[in-house]
Amino acid sequence: MAANYQHLRAFHAIAKEGSFTRAARRLNVAQPTLSQQLKALEARHGVQLFENRTPPLQLTLAGRDLLRLTERLFAVAGEIDEVLEDGANVTGGILRLGADSPRYAARVVQKFRALNPRAGVELRMGNARDVMRLLSEAQVDAAIVSDPPGDAAFNYDPLYSDVLWCALPLDHRLTAHAVVAVAELSREVLLQREATSKTRVFAERALAAAGVEPLKVLELQSREAIREGVALRLGVGLFFSAECPPDRRIVYRPLDASGPEFRLQGYFVCLREHRRSVIMRSLRDLVAEIGREGVAPSPPA
Repeated sequence: MAANYQHLRAFHAIAKEGSFTRAARRLNVAQPTLSQQLKALEARHGVQLFENRTPPLQLTLAGRDLLRLTERLFAVAGEIDEVLEDGANVTGGILRLGADSPRYAARVVQKFRALNPRAGVELRMGNARDVMRLLSEAQVDAAIVSDPPGDAAFNYDPLYSDVLWCALPLDHRLTAHAVVAVAELSREVLLQREATSKTRVFAERALAAAGVEPLKVLELQSREAIREGVALRLGVGLFFSAECPPDRRIVYRPLDASGPEFRLQGYFVCLREHRRSVIMRSLRDLVAEIGREGVAPSPPA
């Protein structure tokens, strides 16, 4: 009796993820649908594939044997997709992209649209944690995200690296310096993002390494609010260079925290099982091209 391909796909995802919930997200189907497909597979062939239905899931002997076969089946299926899609162009549909960096998201979208003018784009912005959640829940197809957590389910292509700069009011004493020493921040009111912000994490890392505490910290929770606060002389701010748009009221200077531990790494992230699809190969090529073009221009002085 021939096995149903969709049922095998459901079993494979559950076995690999070790969870019905994660497998449903991976396949972008409802969890009850996934459970029904597994039950249908077991009933059709009169076999039990899992010892239990709650985490941690344990495969039976038959389940372990089947997993070895489905590993080969879906590896070959991926190769077949590559052969059939070879040379194809992305001429329609919609790319759903998540990002925590507006500048790099715009660069990727611009290059993608130049090659695929008929394709649509939906861009969702958020912090790194929110963007990775959107990707894991299949609400976006790929993500541009800084320092994401490592996960074997995802493929990571390096896109950029960035360092902290200091935003100063136009007539601030530190504008006379070519580089702002971290120690100087002990005399300043520092405008900071929320605690989960990568910018704040790196800023606090630089302060701790130098043994420095700002005169006072004000939490404003958005890049735009902090830039306005700097312009209004509420204090000084720290931004990565890609977050420093020109503003006649603000002067930007590099911070002297330049070691590798203070450098933010950005990646293009997609599901590992999708990394060889036509659209992902196209996007990954664009990301490599942007990487070869070098880092973002320095902020205006």
